[in-house]
Amino acid sequence: MLLFELTGTNTAFSQAQIPLTDFFKNPEKTAYTISPDGKYYAFLAPYKKRLNVFVQEIGKKDSIRVTSLTDRSISQYFWKDGMIMYFKDNGGDENFHLYKSDVNGKYSKELTPYEKVTVRLIDDLEDNKSEILIEMNKENPQVFDVYRINVVTGEMSIAAKNPGDISSWSTDHTGAIRIAVSTDGINNTLLYREKESEQFKSILTTNFKENINPLFFTFDNKYIFASSNLGRDKNAIVKYDVANNQEMDVIYSDPEVDVSDLFYSHKRKVITAVVVEKAKRDVVFFDKIVEERFTKVRNKLKGYEISFTSHDKDENKFIVRSYSDRSLGAYYIYDNSKDELIKIADVSPWINEDQMAEMKPVKYTSRDGLTINGYLTLPKGVDPKNLPVVINPHGGPWARDSWGYNPEVQFLANRGYAVLQMNFRGSVGFGRSFWEASFKQWGLKMQDDISDGVKYLIDEDIADPKRVAIYGGSYGGYATLAGITFTPELYAAAIDYVGVANLFTFMKTIPPYWQPYLDMMYEMVGDPVKDSLLLRNSSPVFFADKIKVPLFVAQGKNDPRVNKDESDQMVKALKDRGVDVEYMVKEDEGHGFHNEENRFDFYGSMEKFLAKHLNKAN
Repeated sequence: MLLFELTGTNTAFSQAQIPLTDFFKNPEKTAYTISPDGKYYAFLAPYKKRLNVFVQEIGKKDSIRVTSLTDRSISQYFWKDGMIMYFKDNGGDENFHLYKSDVNGKYSKELTPYEKVTVRLIDDLEDNKSEILIEMNKENPQVFDVYRINVVTGEMSIAAKNPGDISSWSTDHTGAIRIAVSTDGINNTLLYREKESEQFKSILTTNFKENINPLFFTFDNKYIFASSNLGRDKNAIVKYDVANNQEMDVIYSDPEVDVSDLFYSHKRKVITAVVVEKAKRDVVFFDKIVEERFTKVRNKLKGYEISFTSHDKDENKFIVRSYSDRSLGAYYIYDNSKDELIKIADVSPWINEDQMAEMKPVKYTSRDGLTINGYLTLPKGVDPKNLPVVINPHGGPWARDSWGYNPEVQFLANRGYAVLQMNFRGSVGFGRSFWEASFKQWGLKMQDDISDGVKYLIDEDIADPKRVAIYGGSYGGYATLAGITFTPELYAAAIDYVGVANLFTFMKTIPPYWQPYLDMMYEMVGDPVKDSLLLRNSSPVFFADKIKVPLFVAQGKNDPRVNKDESDQMVKALKDRGVDVEYMVKEDEGHGFHNEENRFDFYGSMEKFLAKHLNKAN
């Protein structure tokens, strides 16, 4: 979602409705990882409605529940020398703390018991049995220092003190912190040192629009691999001599999209592949061993996309995930030495992919000539003409929609609605110029791209012009409010999910650790002083009198990114005019609803709302 995540149907739709809970209940089992020794795998599964960690010996039937959380699902976990490390926040406040548990489920302990602190993993130090590196804003809420934690004893010490302007840290293959990036809010400086005992030296300073993002060191720890757009529009994978500030080689580039990730074999010390995402994801290989392994497994799972998500230290046993646009897929364990693929579990076995709708990549042209890539999902069993439509802009806004199974989209399609998702200008992955075209365009050209998507569906005779709704979360929530205030004639109904209403107050209530990036935000969105007229004219709350259609607003009380006041303001502005607006607030949620019962409530209300306002054919 980002940002800085049964009362009726379409009368012409005849397919049987799938229960709402099938789309939005917790997966049966997910997020499998294999232990470093290859003897066990761990996974997340529900316990009292919350996702907890379970561990199972490979080849055995029974699993052990390692954690027993009942207030909040675990968001991330990993193996560390036979232990399970995991992160959890409190009620959606995004102050994630680090915990550890033994694999027998008999012992659990918090390692970072500090109030109003956020913990992030820097390096799990794969070759170090007892220590990991984390960053934490313990001393200053705006600044993250690096700490070395002994996960056995709980002992913690400072590994790198942040002078106040460092935004990221990188280690070499020995775990030494040798790269950092500092920021003044607009310009980023790449910092480097040969040894941890030395001071960092400034190597290269660029405006934030240019980047060289360190990925990992070469295997001799002399140079780095990085994703960079220096001197080019699209990010490419390069080999970079940091000490001498010189690009050495372009490992891979694509003329159409950014390339941001590079994969490697820790055991064999070779780079292996990159992933290129256009309409769908594609893998480009540099290593024959990995390519042959991938091909073998793909041939065993024809008709599905696959991803290798985890492996043991010997790189012999692998966790494989299958998926498609109509299925959350399944997890498998692959034994490379035996060329044996064994299914472990379906993620959501109650979903019948034959009943799901196809997500089709589409393109249309914006009014000023940009190509907008997106995805159109049409309901099954109905002629794709004159349909009720839900326009679904993504959050971020500097993110993107991707091809794959989306429970929201499939739910809406099953209820008879066509769904259009679009990667409007500013969406990432399409190059620097496309990204920069979004600067100071909230509610303006960015919104035009969304409006042009509506026009595209109408021109194609897919959409009934009188039955178009808009729904989005985070920035998508802002776009929803902007859509019904600035182009009220386009929409018949709207659903705003944790969306921004007032750009002035939004800027003032961001989390403290976003403060170093405020100047960059001012350049990308607008300066509250210098661009006050722009921000006012782009803030939907000041144009509530333009709203002509029913609005449903949903908000988490503990949201640290989009403060509850954003939704309160919008609802108050409408109620002050005597307009009734449906408003749902969840006391135990933040930026998006993660607890299962809250998802059921939200989507159930969405279903009734859309059915009421889009049901009648015209």
